[in-house]
Amino acid sequence: MLEPEITDFKHFIRLIGRGQRAGRSLTIQEAQQAMTMLINGEATPEQKGAFLMLLRVREETAEELAGFTLAFRAFNHSGLAGLDVDLDMGCYAGKRRHLPWFLLAAILLAQQGKRVFLHGTHEPDSKRLYLKEVLPHLGLSVSRSVEQAQGNLDNCGLAYMDLALLNPQLEEIIQLRDQFGLRSCANTLARMLNPSAAPYSLQGVFHRNVDIKHSETACLLNEKNVLCFRGEGGEIEFNPERDVSLHIARSGQAEVCEVSSATENWALKPKELVASYMLEVWRSDTTDHYAEQAIIGTLAIMLVLTEHLAWHIAIDQAKQYWSARNKVWPFELPKSPDALAFNTQGKFYAH
Repeated sequence: MLEPEITDFKHFIRLIGRGQRAGRSLTIQEAQQAMTMLINGEATPEQKGAFLMLLRVREETAEELAGFTLAFRAFNHSGLAGLDVDLDMGCYAGKRRHLPWFLLAAILLAQQGKRVFLHGTHEPDSKRLYLKEVLPHLGLSVSRSVEQAQGNLDNCGLAYMDLALLNPQLEEIIQLRDQFGLRSCANTLARMLNPSAAPYSLQGVFHRNVDIKHSETACLLNEKNVLCFRGEGGEIEFNPERDVSLHIARSGQAEVCEVSSATENWALKPKELVASYMLEVWRSDTTDHYAEQAIIGTLAIMLVLTEHLAWHIAIDQAKQYWSARNKVWPFELPKSPDALAFNTQGKFYAH
């Protein structure tokens, strides 16, 4: 039975804001309608803020996240689904302790014939190093249009686009943090968005149990293949210093793969993050055990998802790919020297 259409947004605020006893969470259908009304401007700014912050305090359910995801997917750039992508990766946390080693894993996967689409945003107040800032220093371009993304995928199997281009409605809500002083569910939804409609989606989170909620949401949406895990700093990157649970959802069925840490010793965190150091690791100009374990572990996670491999097989295959790589950097570097030096000693915010 279809639920009646609501025409006044305050109805949804009442449902979730009445308190622990009188209030309740939204169904998938209610959540989809509420977020669609919010996107379409059918809520006042005051109602929008109240709705998002009530959800923030109470925390969203898997049903609500499923409905919100459906609402935002209706506003994805229409050309993205034609990119013929294998793996979709949302990069929304940014880095503060380590460089984005997951990028080298994505490059290795692309060199095995997979087409990888990355997307993200930039939150200046979070004081983190975002992927879009690193790419130009390594000779990779930020795609400014679907046509450019198509060209990058065809040329090297890898493309990155800003959320502001592929779903400006969701980007607008993410940037409300500047007014709220807090993040909303938009950061979670961006990870779940899969704007390229890829058959495989890799998601990284920071907080405990959020990975489980991602998996539950993927099952409710009957997603083909989603893997979510607690990555380094909240990014889609294996942390070799910690055990991790890989939460995998395939066509409504959930499973968990437990992975042990790859090292017994904790690495000394660098004081600065310099993009050109990633080139040194790729070329073997320097030896960095932490970086290599992060790259290999992240690539293994990708292989668990995209090749349906058991962990011990995936990690062995990832090691082989890393060992056999062509150590000549595959992209043309910019002529200007690398001026990017990100200070890791400041104040940062968890994603």
